[in-house]
This record gives sequence, C-alpha cells and structure tokens, in this order.
Amino acid sequence: MTYRWNVSAVLLDMDGTLLDTEKVYFNSLVAALNASGYTDDAVALGHAMVGLPGPACEAMLLDRYGETFPLAEINRAFLVNRDKFMEAGLPLKPGTLELLDGLAAADCPIAIVTSSTRSSAERNLSLAGIRSHFDTILTLDDVTRGKPSPDLYLLAARRLGFAPQVCIAVEDSNHGVAASHAAGAITIMVPDMAPPTDETRAKCAAVLPDLNAVLAMLRERGEFGRRRQ
Repeated sequence: MTYRWNVSAVLLDMDGTLLDTEKVYFNSLVAALNASGYTDDAVALGHAMVGLPGPACEAMLLDRYGETFPLAEINRAFLVNRDKFMEAGLPLKPGTLELLDGLAAADCPIAIVTSSTRSSAERNLSLAGIRSHFDTILTLDDVTRGKPSPDLYLLAARRLGFAPQVCIAVEDSNHGVAASHAAGAITIMVPDMAPPTDETRAKCAAVLPDLNAVLAMLRERGEFGRRRQ
C-alpha cells in the first residue's frame, strides 16, 4: 500500500516553482556583472544565489569582490535587465494553473512562501495573472531571516492555522528545501535551475519533474484533512 499523507495545507514557493523567473534573475545578474567587468565567476555566483533572498545575495557579492564592489551600480543594471526581460510577460512553470485549480477544487488552503519582497511578490504574481489565487502571501518583509531559515514556513503554517507537519511545501531550490524541511513540512522538490544535492534529496518526500506530477502525487497520497494545531 502507498503511504498516505494527512495534508491540511500546501505552501508554495514562488520564483522558480510557480513562476519561471529564476532564469530571468540569473541572466539579469550575469549581464550586469559582465557589463561592469566581473566575468570570472559570475555564472557560478548566480547559480549559488538561486533561492536566496536579496540581502544574502548582496552579501555574497561583497564577500567575493570586496568592499569596493559597486553594489548600487550593479543593482541598478540588474533591475534594468530584469524589467527588459519581463516586458514580454512573466511565464508560468508547467502545471502551475493545473495545480492551483486542483487545490482549489479540493478546498485545500494554500499560501505563497517566498524570499522575495512584498512588492516583488505582488508584481510578479499580478504579471503572471495568478494573484487572485492567493489570500495568504508570506514574503521576506514578514520575517527577520529569509530562506534557508525555516522562519517563513513556520509563519505561513501559523497564519493558516496548521502544524507544519501537516503542510506540504513545494520548492525548486536547495536553499528552499532546507527551509521547509527545517520547519517540519513535508517537502516536495521540483528542481528548476539547480539539481538537488544528495543532502537535499534526503530532506525531500519526493523530487518530481513538474507541478503536474505534484498534483498527481497529492491526489494519490494526500488525505485533505483540516487538522489544526
């Protein structure tokens, strides 16, 4: 028999999980660094930042390039590049709408749990056309420590009124998985830009190819209860 989960809520990462934005951020940063002459390890740094909040990424840049690094200039170039990439719209990851519709049909509470700021989350969800699906959105502005700290996931579960142990978390990055696992949530990873490490795989209940597979697994294994704390 397949082991079943008592699922009371689903907590969804945003960038790279629902929205195909991580490549936009990555390409925007690498282009900004290259234009200013930082070419040696821009790609490696960009990959290492996937899933981290902005302040942590800035700290990595300063740690790598030193205090003379033109952070403000790079940030401005990054934003110009990002907005240019997003002019054509913000695509969804495969299966996003199917997953959201399936969870709504099951009357399953959901929340966005993102390392982005509130303004970025509101903008991106609106640009992608899915803002109306969410009543509960947790962002970097709601906590002191972003991912890989568990704080965002702990707060999201508390806001919905459930223990983390009866929440499914869906993540795309190693840092995100570390956060949801540390909070005690049942974690499913759908890798985006970076493959899971062996340590990350050990923290996941499943590693799946896309959100359609997530929905199929939830239908197969998820007993949608309403067990509150």
